[in-house]
Amino acid sequence: MKQYVIIGGGVASVGCIEGIRSVDRDSKIVMITGEGCPTYCRPLISYYLQGKTDFEKMKYRPDEFYRENDCELIFAKALNIDKEAKTVLLDNGESVGYDALCVATGSYPFAPPFPGLDTVDNKFSFMTQADAAALEKAVTPESDVLIVGAGLIGLKCAEGLCGRVKSITVCDLAPRVLSSILDDTCAALMQKKLEEHGIRFMLGDSVSEFSGGTAHMKGGADVAFDALVLAVGVRAETSLVRDIGGECDRGIIIDTSMKTSLENIYAAGDCTQGYDSSIDGNRVLAILPNAYIQGHCAGVNMAGGISNFDNAIPMNAIGFFGYHALTAGDYSGEMYEESSGDNLKRLFIRDNRLVGFMMLGDIKGAGIYTSMIRNRTPLDTVDADLMKKSATYAILSPEMRRKYFGGVV
Repeated sequence: MKQYVIIGGGVASVGCIEGIRSVDRDSKIVMITGEGCPTYCRPLISYYLQGKTDFEKMKYRPDEFYRENDCELIFAKALNIDKEAKTVLLDNGESVGYDALCVATGSYPFAPPFPGLDTVDNKFSFMTQADAAALEKAVTPESDVLIVGAGLIGLKCAEGLCGRVKSITVCDLAPRVLSSILDDTCAALMQKKLEEHGIRFMLGDSVSEFSGGTAHMKGGADVAFDALVLAVGVRAETSLVRDIGGECDRGIIIDTSMKTSLENIYAAGDCTQGYDSSIDGNRVLAILPNAYIQGHCAGVNMAGGISNFDNAIPMNAIGFFGYHALTAGDYSGEMYEESSGDNLKRLFIRDNRLVGFMMLGDIKGAGIYTSMIRNRTPLDTVDADLMKKSATYAILSPEMRRKYFGGVV
């Protein structure tokens, strides 16, 4: 029998376990995670700060999942891979042999080397359960919090702290919130909703230097704080593969079967750079649904099955204080827009296809739009005018409805 080894404890690893077991019910699986706990749903850590959940409820699978799937959990950090001996060396001095390996190491927080950062006592990241627990202990109702970064991580942290601290200031060198997924108009709507809950923004500005509990901003202002959260961005954790000669760019390069350039080594999740069907090219797609699907695909192929994930697209489903936004795909081409109050829909059309969308407020129909982007559905095969106004299955031809649903339609 084989021994399968997975490095990493995120949702890609769970997908990999389930992918392996869909083909091979008997061989041993070993999952190595340096975080000291089984897989949990990382996006929920802001809800932990709000008191809406706890660490037990955040588990992605129950504890018995690993036992039932004959998966040994090793709570240690993987230091390196010996591709010749087919072993993984751990920081506890042990080594684990593999017949097939999946690297699912995720990403790590990145912050520029701000001058004076070493003078700040209470500074935090916001990516893990440990980060959330440490931040919770550090703040009080009298705390002034500065968050550097107005991306998803920084804003979810702000939402989680809202009502628990005296003030929250979010700064970002970008001129708008969520700059990687929203354009100026959509970002302004989202910022307005956040400001209604007392969150203060300093956009187009960032820290030039820290001095203890004061941030000296490039724009000239000084911001006093009791706790600092660094949410500038993340980078794919590629070092284990890069160090042994595996092909890497911004992430570990994979094909649509999740194979790396190294024999018997696969990769999945936020550490990878793979095919994006919305642009017909490769890029990092660091989002939870893709991580699970990539992991499952890798697991199937590691166990000798055949699986390909060739319709991945960037997707984001986010919400703050009950106001939701969904985005997917690529934002180039002809734009169709509908706007009413706090509701905004923007569809992007190119080469007879829907290639992307942004939706805020009313997000009905987003699932159908996402499916059309994934499947590269030609618009001349659907009722395109109806699709723009209302995404329902009525836009599909009878033949397509039979294909999707079977039977007589």
